[in-house]
Amino acid sequence: MSGARTRALRAAAAGLAVLGTASLALVLLVGPRLAHARLNPLVEAPGDGPRAAAVRLHGALEVVDLHADALLWDTGLLDRRGYGHVDLPRLIEGRIAVQGFTVVTKTPWGMNIEANAGDSDQITLLAFLQAWPPRTWRSLRARALHQAQKLEVAAAASGGRLVVLRSGSDLEELLRRRAGGQAVVGGVLGIEGAHALEGELAALDELFAAGFRSIGLTHFFDNEVGGSAHGVTKGGLTELGAAVVRRMEELGIAVDLAHASPALIDDVLGATRRPVLVSHTGVRGTCDNVRNLEDRHLVGVAATGGVVGIGLWETAICGRTPEAWAQSVVYAMRVAGPEHVALGSDWDGAVEAIVDAAGTVRLVDALLAAGVTPEQIRAVMGANVIRVLRQTLPPR
Repeated sequence: MSGARTRALRAAAAGLAVLGTASLALVLLVGPRLAHARLNPLVEAPGDGPRAAAVRLHGALEVVDLHADALLWDTGLLDRRGYGHVDLPRLIEGRIAVQGFTVVTKTPWGMNIEANAGDSDQITLLAFLQAWPPRTWRSLRARALHQAQKLEVAAAASGGRLVVLRSGSDLEELLRRRAGGQAVVGGVLGIEGAHALEGELAALDELFAAGFRSIGLTHFFDNEVGGSAHGVTKGGLTELGAAVVRRMEELGIAVDLAHASPALIDDVLGATRRPVLVSHTGVRGTCDNVRNLEDRHLVGVAATGGVVGIGLWETAICGRTPEAWAQSVVYAMRVAGPEHVALGSDWDGAVEAIVDAAGTVRLVDALLAAGVTPEQIRAVMGANVIRVLRQTLPPR
């Protein structure tokens, strides 16, 4: 990609981030429901539907998505909505066996992909307007625990159609039920940014007990454990961060390197003993910006046995079509190997997504058109993540 195109893309991304922040401020004053709808649009689908071969293949898949921010919004998971990207009926329609539900606890005002300080916070206002418990107005950990409880409540009210996966045995039971024809979705809890620990290593045990099974070390700003790709210093793993990674591996919490600085990725890849995730990202080989992974990090994640989830929004794939997503997947497969690439949508994460949870058949169609084999599609669309979950989840 040319230097001029790269600069233009960065400028566009920065402009969109500023516009997104302004839109968030506006719609939050009107209401969180409108905010959810306004900030999570869907790219209009073309007139022609997926081809018959894609529909047949999709009907035999166990789809896994690594990352959605649906728990941030108090608009419910169980009933189908006409806005946003994720709800249980659409997850079932999209044949999603496992959905990563990743909680957001803090994002700075003026958020962009280049450089952000951690001295401001948009989520405080959202928590207040959605009438979250007062403890969440000041505590990031309380916000994580509150969102985890929302998933538990939804699962309890779902009539068995939604379950929270805490262990390998939970995963195997889910897959057994699905093999028997039951329409059931497993949710895996994750955290976007270890600032939710509030600087305390012992908080990992509390979060593990609440059901969290993956943690992204950083989000849009540097924190106590390490540097963000969008932070100010963009440093590596701190002393606390090294201890956090060790304890996560002991407990059975997967390390997620989405949003991590290059230095932080290098440090974690040099220290980890278990497969790591990059739950939602793009690749610089097809979309050159600081949000996305360099080839050497694709190779490094693959060397741990981990997976890289390719996102469904424009900054990740430099396009607004399933074909652009498939191009990024094919590139990542070529560099990392087809067994190390996955779907990482970022649904309901204040992005315009190219498909919603019901539309995953369009991704299958695009992969077939790009020459990806059915067995490789089966791996990318779910089997690769199921393999990693079997390695990282605690047995029971």
